[in-house]
Amino acid sequence: MIYLVTGGERSGKSGYAQKLALELSDSPLYVATARKWDDDFQNRIDRHQQERDEHWTNIEKEKYLSEIDFSGKTALIDCVTLWLTNFFIDTKNDVELSLEEAKKEFLAIAKHENANIIIVTNEIGMGVHAETHIGRKFVELQGWMNQFLASNADEVVLMVSGIPVKIKR
Repeated sequence: MIYLVTGGERSGKSGYAQKLALELSDSPLYVATARKWDDDFQNRIDRHQQERDEHWTNIEKEKYLSEIDFSGKTALIDCVTLWLTNFFIDTKNDVELSLEEAKKEFLAIAKHENANIIIVTNEIGMGVHAETHIGRKFVELQGWMNQFLASNADEVVLMVSGIPVKIKR
């Protein structure tokens, strides 16, 4: 099963996804896609790691999720926005190439048998219009990837103020 959990910033996406992962498995994988950009971001990563107990196996993978064996496992991938940022920066802001590479990685992990993949993503296009050209390009990339993920997911949940709203079953 592929689950997509989406919503705005601080909407409760990660908490909901972690609870779901623990309902599906006693020992889920937590796949963190963030790059450690600075000390502030490292503090955020440390805080998130402390929130997870010994049930979790933590894996840090910035881009190539296909290198992970998800077969027979439950995995939480958190989050698509940071993952796409890595492609976007590495391709020098090439939306089409970033989208192509990210889709290819997703399709590779979706093929794993007997796996539950829970993907957390942000709905950044619902907020304030991006101020810069690069920001607007990234919003487009995120929106197209979210549409692709949702079309391939078995279940999609939109988090609104901490409340899960199932929009696809």
